[in-house]
Formats: sequence, structure tokens, C-alpha cells
Amino acid sequence: MSSSSRDAGDAADDQTHRFVVQPNGRVRPLSPHLQIWRWHITMAASILFRATIGAISVGALFLVAWLGAVAFGPGAYATLLDLAASPLGLIVGFGLTVVLISFILNGARHGYNDTGNGLTVKSANALSAIAVWGPIPLAVVFWVILFAAGRVAL
Repeated sequence: MSSSSRDAGDAADDQTHRFVVQPNGRVRPLSPHLQIWRWHITMAASILFRATIGAISVGALFLVAWLGAVAFGPGAYATLLDLAASPLGLIVGFGLTVVLISFILNGARHGYNDTGNGLTVKSANALSAIAVWGPIPLAVVFWVILFAAGRVAL
């Protein structure tokens, strides 16, 4: 039986719970979800990309605070620099670095996929793994360089 010939009675009789009656009365199959699909690295990359979009917004608030401190003068700017140099500020800075690198890697993955490349299972898995696991080691390398160059200190 095709889905176009289903009616609300068929959805009520469905023992698999794979069909639902929409508000317009049409019967449609439920979308597959985690109960049906096994977890996969591309799913993690997709979810992580959406999370980084939200987290990068928090980073934008810190950028606005920095601009505000610059606008309010040397005293406000010195206070902001002291806060950023505190252990909590360094932890937040490291976290925002991870978020920014994740955002860049996932954005590059999406941009590459938009050209029609990297869409085979093997390449999609590889690109997703880079986007999921790459941000933390890259952020660690970045911060090690900052500390080694004397740009940041405890």
C-alpha cells in the first residue's frame, strides 16, 4: 500500500508506530531518529556544528565587551585584560579557541561538500572525524605557541 492511499484509520491501526496523522489529516511516516539509525561520526559533526554556532555567539559577546572596554578608556581596558589573564579568563579563552577552530573546520567541510566533493562515505567520514576531533589538539598547539612566545602567561 502506498503512502498516498493511507488514511487516518490506517495510522491508528499501525502497530509499528511508524506513521502519524498530520494536522491536515494526511498520514505520513515518522522521520527516522536515533532509535532507528546507529550513531555515526557524521551525525556528531552535524550536531557539533550547530552547537558551535550557538557558542560562537557567546564569543561575539566577548568581542563586544572588548570593544566597549576600548571605548571606555585605558582603565576599563586594563580591567578587561586583567580578567582575560586570570585563570578563568584563560579557560574561557581556550574554550572559545576550540569553538572557533571547530566552526572553521566544520565550515570548511560544508564548503568542500557544497562543491560536490567529499560526498562518498569514506571521505565524509574522514572530513567529519577531522571536524570533530581536530579542534582540541589544534587549540592546544595554538595556546602552547602563545605561551612559548610569551604572549600569554599565568
